[in-house]
Amino acid sequence: MRIAALGTTVLAAALGVCIFTLHPHPVLKGQDSWSPKAAAAYLDDREDWWMNWPRAAKDHGTFCVSCHTVLPYALSQSAFHKALASHTDSVNERRLIDNVSKRVRLWQEVRPYYPDYADKSRGTEAVLNALVLASHDSQSGELTADTRTAFDNMWALQLTSGDQKGGWPWIQFDNEPWEAPDSQYYGASLAAVAIGLAPEDYRSTPEIQNKIALLHDYLSREYAEQTPVNRVVLLWASAKLPGLLSSDQQMLIINEIWNKQQKDGGWCLASLVGDWKRSDETPLVMESDGYATGLITYALLEAGAGRENPQVQQGVSWLTRNQGMWGGHWSGYSLNKRRHNPFSYVARFMDDAATAYAVLALNEAKSEPRKAENLANR
Repeated sequence: MRIAALGTTVLAAALGVCIFTLHPHPVLKGQDSWSPKAAAAYLDDREDWWMNWPRAAKDHGTFCVSCHTVLPYALSQSAFHKALASHTDSVNERRLIDNVSKRVRLWQEVRPYYPDYADKSRGTEAVLNALVLASHDSQSGELTADTRTAFDNMWALQLTSGDQKGGWPWIQFDNEPWEAPDSQYYGASLAAVAIGLAPEDYRSTPEIQNKIALLHDYLSREYAEQTPVNRVVLLWASAKLPGLLSSDQQMLIINEIWNKQQKDGGWCLASLVGDWKRSDETPLVMESDGYATGLITYALLEAGAGRENPQVQQGVSWLTRNQGMWGGHWSGYSLNKRRHNPFSYVARFMDDAATAYAVLALNEAKSEPRKAENLANR
């Protein structure tokens, strides 16, 4: 009875962490539905922790927008508003938007996230700020003044010469999949997503057409050198920014990704990053994970690969079956080092991204069928 009275975390410790060696976050196998409320509670708790984490704190009382926790949280909110029939921002969503807006308004005053890498830090933040605010504005259909300013900041930092012309300076800490040597392409693809998400037909604004053309040229020029996971983000971007890829180019990416699907219906991030190796030389996790499966399933659905497609159905089924039984999240695995304590706050970074993209995919899978041409049937 004493053990039964213990909390979940304590109970896990009492029984021995060794039971989680094969799967640190047990899932409800065989379940045929998922819980938006549990996923929302997990991500909201993680966002609250991040906003109050001393290492995330920046000047002027702000915090940084991380690719693993804050950005996925921001993107997922539109899905939660639909899934939970909520028409107002949550407390933490409002705090996030206010934080980004503050940094946008004080752009000339706030210090870069990483002053020692000022140019790359600024370029990264400018793209993320524009994406966070554009995603939020897309829910109301109104492009706010702060979002316009965020785009102005982003365009001012677009590279106009050199090998990376058309992209943005991007932070590089040898961490896949967001801060690696090839992540500049990921960042440029996110910029395209932001442009496509912005309401009021922002993408047709006359004064940015040359800048969009530079971005298009960069993404086309560097395409052949990209890993599959970067191409997935490009596929997503092409669904938001028409003309970025032709339907034939989209199908090439879709077929490449379909060939990477695992027998259980999911996808494995480690199989999508080329010959990447962990810094601690531990082996990469080669099982299906929530981040790869969520991102790919979402990108496929966004690009028009219909819900009735068997491989899309398998991806959706994997996500539905693999929401964590404790905490409501999906699991992801670090490509950079082995996390010895999967329950630590830092170890959950990949789980944060996995959960947000899983929610986006599952919400998209429930939406009305697209009226546009279904690429899966071409």
